[in-house]
Amino acid sequence: MQGVQAVRITEVECHPVRVPGASPPFVWRDGLLGSPSEGEAAVLRICTDEGVEGVAMSPRRGSGVILADLLDRVLRKELVGHDPLQREWLWHRMWELDRTEELPLYLLGLVDTALWDLAGRLADRPTWQMLGGYRTSIPAYASTVTYSSVEEYLDIADQALDLGYPAIKLHAWGDARRDARLSVALREHVGDDIPLMFDGSAGFDLPDAIYLGHALSDADYLWYEEPMREFSVTAYKRLADSVAVPLLVAETSDGAHMNSADFIQAGAATFGVRASTQLRGGFTGAMRTAHLADAYRLRAEVHGPEIPNRHLCMAISNTTYYESLVMGNPISRESGIDAHGLVHAPTGPGVALPAGLDYPPALQGFVDKETITPPRA
Repeated sequence: MQGVQAVRITEVECHPVRVPGASPPFVWRDGLLGSPSEGEAAVLRICTDEGVEGVAMSPRRGSGVILADLLDRVLRKELVGHDPLQREWLWHRMWELDRTEELPLYLLGLVDTALWDLAGRLADRPTWQMLGGYRTSIPAYASTVTYSSVEEYLDIADQALDLGYPAIKLHAWGDARRDARLSVALREHVGDDIPLMFDGSAGFDLPDAIYLGHALSDADYLWYEEPMREFSVTAYKRLADSVAVPLLVAETSDGAHMNSADFIQAGAATFGVRASTQLRGGFTGAMRTAHLADAYRLRAEVHGPEIPNRHLCMAISNTTYYESLVMGNPISRESGIDAHGLVHAPTGPGVALPAGLDYPPALQGFVDKETITPPRA
């Protein structure tokens, strides 16, 4: 019996793409930079001898220069000539390259994301179905930027609920006592039935994280996310032992599922761990993370908006919400979220690039036709 002829990668390209700054600009907690200004992002394009291609976008400003350099020095000679459907082998190869290259976390999974996009296009199926497929819609929560006062946050919460968002997550100021007062005020304002979450954006040390955690426990918050930098699993274990509010951890730490496993084993992931294509090694790393968490009956909450994470939300069972960033005042509902606060599964083949950007002609056929919101991160 004659063997199946393998598809081969023939070229790997970097396409710089200008991404606008947030309009209006916004801020994060004290000590962090605010919304990014206009800058150059990057799209990775993988071509094959069968004419099927795959793409993936890194929306980080400045990533175009970094990706172009990596392609020229390392990735092109590693990828050209290989079968793009051998994603598992290529994912492991990226980790081998990371040992000496120390790849930026947001680029580590870019090749994998493009390969999953290619696989979907080859099968003429959306990538979330290629990953297995679990659901066709999921509720979105309103994830705030940082606002100036308690009163403005309460106004934003009212607007979010009026827009159909069923849950709200706070990004506050990075002052444990001030943030605690805000968290309690928001709970009193919206009542007991609205799920609330808090994201510390790694703004606290252990004593302040414990102080705020007690306030969130008393206010019945659903989860407490990244209160400290994720370098010390021991500190997170001590936090978990000290507060009742469930912890959502392992968002920005390197190591994908391997690092997430340490948080879980230590008892520090009392709600669950973060999964995302950008920060967990593409779809392959994110799915490993989700399955790891599921084995311990924990959640794998998908981090951040953008189209790849919509696919991820539809593919895994143990995530609760899609994260939708709301900014400015008044706020608006992210494109693709309906009046009931639901995000629906993408229907086109592969993953798709976000609409609303000035792509070169070679990328026009990959642009999403279902949403219009440009990338924000």
